Amino acid sequence: MPTSEALRLARERGYDLVLVAPASKPPVARIADYGKLKYELAKKEKEARRTSKAGLIKEIKLSPKIAQHDLEVRAAKVKELLQKGFKVKISVMFRGREMAHVDIGRKVLGQISNTLQEWGRPEAPPKLEGKNLSLILVPNKNA
Repeated sequence: MPTSEALRLARERGYDLVLVAPASKPPVARIADYGKLKYELAKKEKEARRTSKAGLIKEIKLSPKIAQHDLEVRAAKVKELLQKGFKVKISVMFRGREMAHVDIGRKVLGQISNTLQEWGRPEAPPKLEGKNLSLILVPNKNA
């Protein structure tokens, strides 16, 4: 219907004429309460943000001198987090003279990432940030 007729009809009913798809041919408009429509959109957006886990990163901290069994326990926890859809940051913390042996920390990270390659993949190679060597694992799409 013509725009003027649609505007008249909307005013008679006490509502607004809201443009839904301005790019389409012909443009699509809807008779609705603009304030209520805006409120519902904001509510949907807030709900979507609350339920999404995309930005959440969980962190697991390790030592370069970690025992094999302890490493397996931590790997099981990381596996659980990856299956839930979280990104997991695995940090190897160095203290004092351990900083001279960063290669041991890289081995530990390599070992845990090899164990978990079925459930997650490294986002980037391990990074040394101060006294921490960290690796971020993201869940595999098929897992």
